[in-house]
Amino acid sequence: MKSTAEAAVHIFGVRHLSPGGAKHVLDYLNELQPTAVLIEGPADATPEIPHLVNPATKPPIAVLAFTDDLPVRTVLWPFAVYSPEYQGLKWAQENGAECAFIDLPSSVTLAMKDALLPKARVVAESQPELPPGSPDPEKTEVDLAPAESSVYTRIAEIAGEYDYDMYWERNYEHNASVGAYREAILALSAEMRELSEAAEQREQPAEHAYNYVREAYMRRQIQATIAAGHDPGRIVVICGAYHAAALAELKEVMSDSELAVLPSRSTKLTLMPYSYYKLSTMSGYGAGNGAPHYFELMWNALKTGKQQELPHTYLSTVARLLRDNGTHRSTAEVIEAVRLAESLAALHGGSAPTHRDLRDAAQTLLGHGDLAVVAEALARIDVGTSIGSLAEGVSQTPIQDDLNRLFKKLKLTKYKTAVADTLDLDLRENRRVSSEEAAYLDLNRSLLFHRLSLLGVAFAKKQQSGQNAATWAESWVIQWTPEVEIQVVESTLLGETVEVACAYVLREKLGDCRSIAEASALIRVACECGMTSQMEEGRQTLQRLAADSRDVVQIAAAARELSTIISFGDIRRVDTVPLVPLLEQLFLRGCLFLLDASNCNDEAADGMVTAMNELNRIGLDHSDTVDEALWLQELMFLSERDDRNPRLSGFACAILMERNAITAEQCAAEVSRRLSPGIPADLGAGWFEGLSMRNRYGLLSRMSLWEQLNEYITSLQDAEFTRALVFLRRAFSAFSPREKTMVAELLGELWGVNVEQAAEILTGELKEEETKMLDDLNDFDFEDF
Repeated sequence: MKSTAEAAVHIFGVRHLSPGGAKHVLDYLNELQPTAVLIEGPADATPEIPHLVNPATKPPIAVLAFTDDLPVRTVLWPFAVYSPEYQGLKWAQENGAECAFIDLPSSVTLAMKDALLPKARVVAESQPELPPGSPDPEKTEVDLAPAESSVYTRIAEIAGEYDYDMYWERNYEHNASVGAYREAILALSAEMRELSEAAEQREQPAEHAYNYVREAYMRRQIQATIAAGHDPGRIVVICGAYHAAALAELKEVMSDSELAVLPSRSTKLTLMPYSYYKLSTMSGYGAGNGAPHYFELMWNALKTGKQQELPHTYLSTVARLLRDNGTHRSTAEVIEAVRLAESLAALHGGSAPTHRDLRDAAQTLLGHGDLAVVAEALARIDVGTSIGSLAEGVSQTPIQDDLNRLFKKLKLTKYKTAVADTLDLDLRENRRVSSEEAAYLDLNRSLLFHRLSLLGVAFAKKQQSGQNAATWAESWVIQWTPEVEIQVVESTLLGETVEVACAYVLREKLGDCRSIAEASALIRVACECGMTSQMEEGRQTLQRLAADSRDVVQIAAAARELSTIISFGDIRRVDTVPLVPLLEQLFLRGCLFLLDASNCNDEAADGMVTAMNELNRIGLDHSDTVDEALWLQELMFLSERDDRNPRLSGFACAILMERNAITAEQCAAEVSRRLSPGIPADLGAGWFEGLSMRNRYGLLSRMSLWEQLNEYITSLQDAEFTRALVFLRRAFSAFSPREKTMVAELLGELWGVNVEQAAEILTGELKEEETKMLDDLNDFDFEDF
């Protein structure tokens, strides 16, 4: 037992997330009955302790601190039910002892991270920073993970263990001797600190300085507790093992003047549910362990004094999970697996199997040697799917409270789970229910999901709906994770409610908007979010930008968005009447600039084809409001022009044919003109490519067209034929197998050969040399002609 000459304060060093440590802490507290329990953690989180230990609170949970200015920086301290610190908090609450966190306040932690450790900053804002000394992937104090892997590797090798984690579990978690855990970990901490400090001062001076400041502050807090009247012999300090030796003596205590000059950033604190997946090293969280659920099983066994039953519980659960998935394993195989695990432990001189012993036994006996057979079952029992929850009414940020209220109102609380689930929504009014709230339940759920997506809160991800083009049907994959909770907290700076935060984000995006396509997309987002005021702001922004735009591709994209909103606005219960004049304006500009925009190369023509399709669809869907006659007139002008992109001219002719806007005689004349001998391949074959992009069955019914195409192709010289092949190959590649068969039958009839034979030849697999010849055309430089 270490103490100071002045005051015998009891220091209990622990490994975070240690069920053995938690059990020894409880035994020690019960024996000593301290009046004060001091715990490593942010001092400004002390008022949150009653909420952390509330009987209705279910770990894993975390204390989250965040800056109240942009950009948001975050730092968190997670706790599992088997965290020694958490059990210390609970003991103090249940036994009437004073309890406090004694580490640097979060405001100083974040400021010092900025000042001293710029390289430790997390790239993604959604990934919280973890302070050294609390859960931190870069520091030995958290879990005694290797700062210099060679030291820990050597320890494992000397002990004859597979790795350091296996060594730790066998020698510390399974050590049931009274007082042994505390004394052993203090000795180990002192040795490790002596080995690492010299290198740390040399190689990581900022990290060393940061830890020095933290320890001086914690000694100050211990001294203040003594000054408040607590008997030093009745004070227990629970801290990370790395700090235990440094806190054992109250020397170099931080002074008032030193405290006054510490950097600080304005921060706020909140509590949040956490998850076992996030605690596991699978998520990249360095202070966790590979098997948080396994260690919960160990904790439950230690609490009940039945730790000898842990191997039976573990392996029988694996067998049950296998059976649930259709892989039968007998009781005899489970018994043999337990025996194998115990034998493996005995070979290493252990009193009980470690986690790795149990996994090896499961793979050998239950997986019959194949890890893939038991991999899913092992993941479930090792990591688990548990996610914590907070007691009702626990103070959180306003936006968290608002979201919890919305979840309850929209019956989504049951979906706050780490297991992903699919939720299909029907946005139409449900006339089978009596209340308006129930009638539009799915619609209101959709509004919330879209709002959360706008805020960057990844709770719900929209999937492709099974209903083709049905805007009333939505499918979402929903999953609650600690990252989601952090994203919600970060949104608190945007507004105190989800709706207010969304309004702020939309207003900012509209202010930065520079294109009509972007503005129209934001109008649709506002519609999906049910933000009518922002829809009007978006309409004004779009109208301003559209006044100077001549980009037909963007105009068509914007008009398509407005068309969708107008067509299905009633389903979302938004007023779309103000958008109709704007749609008419965009459609008019698309028509008037079509001809100029069609003077482009083949690459730009791809976007123009999409734009023409969109404008044509709008003309059909809104024929009562837009100038459809103008659209057909401009298509006619384009189809007749020889100085525009030939593919676009052919595509315009195809639309006119489909809509019966030109007669059969006009069509025949245009085909004859475009596919006349002497017309260059890029003009003739390119025009046919555009023509074949729509109404193919109409084309297949016109034998004269194929006769003309045949005559045109046979009239080409070898060089021009090679060039024409590129366009024709591209055109026919988009045909369906049935359409290709019909083309083959037409050509077989035209050439006077067996129709079935022609179809088989023309639709069959190409030979290797034929494929290579065609592929070579892709890199052919036609400028040589």
